[in-house]
Amino acid sequence: MTGESLNIQQDQLEKLKQLFPETLTEGKIDWEKLQATLGKENIEFSNERYVLNWAGKSEAFKVLQQSTTATLKPVPEESINFETTENVFIEGENLEVLKVLQKSYYGKIKVIEIDPPYNTGNDSFIYPDSFKESKEEYQKRIGEKDEEGYLMKEGFFRKNSRDSGHYHSNWLSMMYPRLFLAKNLLRDDGVIFVHIDDNEVHNLRMIMNEIFGEENFVVEFVWQSKKGGGSDNSRAVKDHEYVLCFCKNNDESPLSKILIESEELDNEDEKGKYRRGRELNKWGSNSRREDRPTMYFPVKGPMGEDVFPIRNDGSEGCWRWGKTKMAEIVAEGNAEFSMRDDGTYIVYEKIRNQDPRLKPYRTWLKDVDTTADGSKEVKDLFDGKKVFSFPKPLSLAKTLMKIGFSDEEDILLDFFSGSGTNGQAVMELNREENSNRKFILVQLPEVCDEASEAFKAGYKTIADISKERIRRAINSLKNENEILNVKKAGEIKFEDEPNKVNQDLGFKVFKLSSSNFKIWRGSEITDENLEQELELFTNPVREGSEKENMLYELILKAGYLLTDKVEFVVVIPKTWEKQSHSEKPIASGKNPRNDGYYSVNDGELIIALEEMNQEIIETIIAAKPKKVITLDQLFTGNDQLKTNTVLQMKDAEIDFKTI
Repeated sequence: MTGESLNIQQDQLEKLKQLFPETLTEGKIDWEKLQATLGKENIEFSNERYVLNWAGKSEAFKVLQQSTTATLKPVPEESINFETTENVFIEGENLEVLKVLQKSYYGKIKVIEIDPPYNTGNDSFIYPDSFKESKEEYQKRIGEKDEEGYLMKEGFFRKNSRDSGHYHSNWLSMMYPRLFLAKNLLRDDGVIFVHIDDNEVHNLRMIMNEIFGEENFVVEFVWQSKKGGGSDNSRAVKDHEYVLCFCKNNDESPLSKILIESEELDNEDEKGKYRRGRELNKWGSNSRREDRPTMYFPVKGPMGEDVFPIRNDGSEGCWRWGKTKMAEIVAEGNAEFSMRDDGTYIVYEKIRNQDPRLKPYRTWLKDVDTTADGSKEVKDLFDGKKVFSFPKPLSLAKTLMKIGFSDEEDILLDFFSGSGTNGQAVMELNREENSNRKFILVQLPEVCDEASEAFKAGYKTIADISKERIRRAINSLKNENEILNVKKAGEIKFEDEPNKVNQDLGFKVFKLSSSNFKIWRGSEITDENLEQELELFTNPVREGSEKENMLYELILKAGYLLTDKVEFVVVIPKTWEKQSHSEKPIASGKNPRNDGYYSVNDGELIIALEEMNQEIIETIIAAKPKKVITLDQLFTGNDQLKTNTVLQMKDAEIDFKTI
């Protein structure tokens, strides 16, 4: 306590920091960033504070602030267990997909793990050709497709050559808005892992400091990505890569620790069994007597002699603990004295319990495989064919997930999915730990090179490879589960085998698509086209829109998850009730008149797309939903029914919307 009243200015700065961490630099407001964050146009970043700036940064702010009317179209025929699975694969440009997911998944993702382009000079990715490119020009460019509907690489991508004057700027402009939107999706205790190498690790650290806040930097992991290679003429062999880890809120203690299982007590004394613990002589920094003079004192040795802390080089050192604790450890017989050749001692603590313990992960990830192992894992799944280059190994993905996950129901998001490593890793980790984590993978339908082994094997896009990998991984896990069930049926017990029978082995496929509804553009209305536009919007549904596509668009835009339970509830007209069961039109399990509605998340949200009458309205109100959405055209020619519906919904305290 300072005895002073609340510092209003500091309190306001803290609030601003929580909302917009990117607008504070070295504890002071960066007014240019604040203006850009709030949407002011024509900002030129020119301040003299410590800040990362690049050509096109103000455009990057505009890109992330532009809203989208796009939606996600369900593709059940490319999915596995579409109706029941909670895993999601989205095919589409990831910036637009991240915008589409903002409302439904805001603050719901526990772990984000991405492997973006490293900007080696050979990467192709989306960035503006001109930093003054309009949204319409951008959308036209990324919308270029061939005759089969596939996105054309020439229109969708640009190779970011090192010869470009905006080489680093292009990469930063691509990454910034995606990382910014990704942060919104993280839970307060969420973490993000970003793979990178030497080309952009310095810039990545700076933009993540800006977006997430420097105080939320957790660690920079290092892993050996390859072994061997190089030659006598090599200046150095680059055999490692990095994984930057940031958290959403450092106060939430986001990282899990390694569980160290019970260790064997392999020594014994008069008090019983024990294992040798840490050295009580302090090593490393501040371990000399002059560094910590109060920690240099004698303790009673095995023969009652005075034992002082002596370093390995023979110089005077210091103990790890103070006089009271050291005396207690020695008096209780929990100190092991190991004599050196010169008659001095190294003293160890005796550990007598076998309880499991936790320890933090180290930044050097030693126990993970290389990209060569990752390539072998993919080749093994694809019958020996090399359909993807340099995939990350499953062991690395699972290690990062173990660090980031905290609950058995956590969700992982990867919006640079590549070959789909993270999807397979989540399912395998669920199998190993008997958990029910879910994944959301996003992959651009990047066209495979026609000379590639993948293209020759029938995979036209990277997204096709990713989906097929997940299918094959699911089949592999199913086969393993069948073997396990056979073992269980034979009453063969395996203590280390978790229950894998109820594992979620499926995924829903969605594809980025334009809205199913006509978009009202008030700024484009003129006296000449007003009547035409009003006539056009008598029916807001775009021609060719399918019912299921509209359903999922409304689910998303109402803030519900893509995996929330959806059921069609049939409403039987009272005029049918007196008919025999065999004469009822719904006896076959179908309702030819489409009298009914969709119930989302066990009736929280109700969506009616086909029919609206008094019986349906009464049934909906009786279900007591929180919100009801229907098409305005269902009331065409019956204004009285619409008026009554609005009043009835209001009386029932139901949020009622028409489209």
